[in-house]
This record gives sequence, C-alpha cells and structure tokens, in this order.
Amino acid sequence: MKVKSCMQKDLIIVSRDTLLPEAGALMKKHSIRHLPVVEDGHLVGFITESDLRQYSFPAREKDIRVHEVMVLNPITVNLNASIEKAARLIHDFKIGGLPVLDKKKLVGIITAIDLLSAFINMMGLLRDSSRLDVLVGKTGGVEGVTRIIKEHGCEIISVATESHSSRRKLYCFRLEKGELDKAIEALEEAGHKVVAVVD
Repeated sequence: MKVKSCMQKDLIIVSRDTLLPEAGALMKKHSIRHLPVVEDGHLVGFITESDLRQYSFPAREKDIRVHEVMVLNPITVNLNASIEKAARLIHDFKIGGLPVLDKKKLVGIITAIDLLSAFINMMGLLRDSSRLDVLVGKTGGVEGVTRIIKEHGCEIISVATESHSSRRKLYCFRLEKGELDKAIEALEEAGHKVVAVVD
C-alpha cells in the first residue's frame, strides 16, 4: 500500500508569519497536531503541537510567529512511497507525522495514527476473525500449511511472521471466523506445531 492511499489530503496550513495563538487555535479547531508551513505553494517548515507547548506562556506566545519555532527542512515522504517506508521514517526520527510531497509540492500529511489504521486494515484486525500461530514443520513448508488451512475451509485474511524462542519463524495466520479444529488436527498430523489459537 502506498502513502497516497491513506494520507490526509484536506490540509490545514499556516504561513511563516502566522502568530502562534492562531496556529494553536487552528490545531484545536480541526483536532490536529501538525501544521505544514507553506509559502508560495512550497513547504518551508512544519510545526507541531509540542512545538507550540514550549511557548504556551501568554506573555511570550502572543507576539511569536510560526517561523521562529517551526522545524526547518522537515523529514518528508513521497506520495508514491510505501507505507512501510513512512512508518520507518516516523519510527526512526521519533516524530508523529510527515508532510507528503509530489515533485516538491505538498499534497498531504501522513501521521502515526493514519499508518496504524492502515496496518490494522491490512491485517484484518477489525474483521470477525481468529489467529492461528504455527511453527512450520520440516516438510511441506509454509505452502503446505497454507494448503491444509484452505483444504479445511478456512479463509486466510493475512499472514505475518515473527521470531520464536525455538529460533524458527512463527507464522501468524489471520483467518475468517470459523471452525478450526479439523484444520488444527491436520496441521499437527502433517508435522506442524500449532502454538496458539486466538479468537
């Protein structure tokens, strides 16, 4: 999935000369925590709720303008980048959101919440489902596990992997809600180990 599929496109922006109380009022009114700073259609900075909090003393705040506290040269992401790349940037730089650019033009914002929602949807976590955690046996591989699950009428929504204490990969199958007992029995008979079933 690409950034353009889950970014926010209706942007609230400010200029370099916007006063901090105005920027704060915009954030509050629109329930947002990030504001791109734009001049002549180009991104020149980024200001966040936490930036504003540092200057939240009324005597100081009223005369301070956005350009005095904004982040210059903010980390950005291209609208055609993968959501994994955006998530890595947010994680690595410990930030809450990214301006999204297309040929240097600001076209959106993507936040940690937007990415979390995208990953939740991709994994089918909001659907009525079950999770089957399987350590794959020596024969058949993950393809064999998938075949057995499908042969027993279970619909696979998504598959994820994680490390296991046995130093083998643990495959986590998100399945449509249904009867799993026969599939589990067949997996065990084929030499695979079902570690957990989570409803």
